[in-house]
This record gives sequence, C-alpha cells and structure tokens, in this order.
Amino acid sequence: MSVQRRRGQKARIWKTTTVTDKRDNEVLVADGDGPHEVRAAFIPQRSSKAEVPGQQQINIVRMLVDPALSDVTLWSRVEFDGRQWDIVSPPAYHHGSRRTRHWGIDIRERP
Repeated sequence: MSVQRRRGQKARIWKTTTVTDKRDNEVLVADGDGPHEVRAAFIPQRSSKAEVPGQQQINIVRMLVDPALSDVTLWSRVEFDGRQWDIVSPPAYHHGSRRTRHWGIDIRERP
C-alpha cells in the first residue's frame, strides 16, 4: 500500500444494496447499515465556482483506496471532509504490484 493511502485522510464509503420499491422494481441504493471506513489519497480533478446566482458549483476529486473494497458502485455514497459526495463514474481497478494496486473513484460534492 502506498504511503499516500496508508497515511491518507479518513473517509466512509457506503456499500450498494438492492431493494424493492413500491412498484416491485429492484432499485440500487446506498446501504444505510454500515459504511466501509477507509484511508484514501485525494487528487483534485476539476472544479468550477458558481459566480452567478442559479449556477452550480462543481467540485470533482479522485479518491484512491485500497484494493480490498467490495460492493461499491455508482449508487454508493462517500463522506469525506465532513461533506457528502456522490460517485460520478464507475470505480476503476488499477492492477499493479502489491504496493501500487488500488481503486480509483471519481467523486462529486453534493450541492
């Protein structure tokens, strides 16, 4: 495990689970029972500030976590730095040596 991920910042990632809604459709949602407690490295990707009323602020960060992560998909949630984040692209597994393999997850701050 790299130094950045071992000594990185703490984050919580909620797993994804399947539930049945009122119309008997199976829907993927973030599981509220218990999150993964992880340490991760965070790399800013892109951002834009809302300068005019009505615009949205966009803040996207790439999160690098340990490869032993399960049940995390686009419908999972992340809590980092006291704020809630959504996953904006499918988690990407990067295989390498034992020290460099990791999951890369792009997350967007919730408005």
